[in-house]
Amino acid sequence: MITPIEKLNPIVSALGNETSSVSTGGVGNPFGSVFQSAIQNVRDTDAEKNQAEYLLATGQLDNPSTLMIALTKNSTAVDLLVQLRNRAMDAYSELTRISM
Repeated sequence: MITPIEKLNPIVSALGNETSSVSTGGVGNPFGSVFQSAIQNVRDTDAEKNQAEYLLATGQLDNPSTLMIALTKNSTAVDLLVQLRNRAMDAYSELTRISM
């Protein structure tokens, strides 16, 4: 069954209490954990969407709006991941332009 919509947590809580300086892909890298959580969110919402589509196709879905909610959640998660990637690429390009 599809889980109900839950409250969104701010990104700050996803980062934890780590106040480390710049690291290169370490296990405790908060920057990487934001991307990993966004990717996992896309995977979870995609699985939820696929399950709702299957249930609708087989006639087991009682409420068709459940599919639309799952589609919207998946679309929003993908859009968020794309925007995170775009912002990271913009920041990287700005950093490469800095001359020292």
